[in-house]
Amino acid sequence: MKTYTDLNTPARLLLGAGPSTVHPRVLKAMSHPLVGHLDPQFLVVMNEVQELLRYVFETENQLTIPVSGTGSASMEASICNFIEPGDEIIIGVNGYFSERLCDMAERYGGVVRRLDKPWGDVFSREEIEAELKKKPAKILALVHAETSTGAMQPIDGMGELAHQYGALFLIDCVTSLGGVPVKMDERGVDIAYSGTQKCLSCPPGLGPLSIGERAREVLHHRKSKVKNWYLDLTLVEHYWGDTRTYHHTAPISMNFGLREALRLVQEEGLENRFRRHQENAEILWAGLEEIGITPLVPLAHRLPSLTTVRVPEGVNEAEIRKQLLQEYNIEIAGGLGALAGKVWRIGLMGYSSRKENICTLLGALRNLLS
Repeated sequence: MKTYTDLNTPARLLLGAGPSTVHPRVLKAMSHPLVGHLDPQFLVVMNEVQELLRYVFETENQLTIPVSGTGSASMEASICNFIEPGDEIIIGVNGYFSERLCDMAERYGGVVRRLDKPWGDVFSREEIEAELKKKPAKILALVHAETSTGAMQPIDGMGELAHQYGALFLIDCVTSLGGVPVKMDERGVDIAYSGTQKCLSCPPGLGPLSIGERAREVLHHRKSKVKNWYLDLTLVEHYWGDTRTYHHTAPISMNFGLREALRLVQEEGLENRFRRHQENAEILWAGLEEIGITPLVPLAHRLPSLTTVRVPEGVNEAEIRKQLLQEYNIEIAGGLGALAGKVWRIGLMGYSSRKENICTLLGALRNLLS
């Protein structure tokens, strides 16, 4: 019979597109003894996780929860709960994850109105308004932080614009939550989803999700049942709400970890955290320029938590990533979709966003490219 050794995973320096390096305090929190998913002590944890998520989303939304699933689960929850067959949704398509939004919306019977731009570009207010003017749409969806390109979509005024034309405003903030301002209430965002493994520096496995009252009203007046039972917020909200009605067995240890990750965010303070991400990104950008590596996205719309850079001409991008992993124990990511083989994606997210990590990576790249 085959025997199996103890796990012995290396302590990688995670500077890719996610997961980011998990803070030791988060790992420690996850090692606490299990309690039941309806245990009085876990119900207190649930309340605290919701309170801390509201702090990070910068919202007062009551329906602010961690979906029991990865960021893709919270993405799907954002679509399946609000799209019914025949509903029109405008999606700004400028990267891999906006393509995924289109796929999900179509699967639930939505009529997808694509606004296409080259990967790495962002949408202007004028472009969005021109599409909204054509005919009514139920939802306007934009990716705030496009993980495949490193572009940060300006969203100031977009919520007001969507509401002016009768649409809900939905954003993907998987790679922005906890790293750059989301300001959900101030910006009029109705639906926002994220993941735990990026700027929150918690393992993947939960999908933070916040639903505003305008969207919640739409949810409660659907003509048909939500077609995804597990992600049906009309059911899940009762588990996370006052009644604590059983819906599913929540991942207890992951919620312990998320609580600690969010507590770390609160201790640092949002403004300090945003400043750290920006300052460290600028150090990285200057260092990359010195060794001849050019970012894909112009500075005005560059995401500080994830930088996508063009692979220098004549360089085998996969081989360099392999050498970084094998020789320096550093992970960075390659390109997705239209950018596969053309770019590297370097993440400075949450606990990974530290000056010593930047120096280590730049030194390794300098050696491998010289």
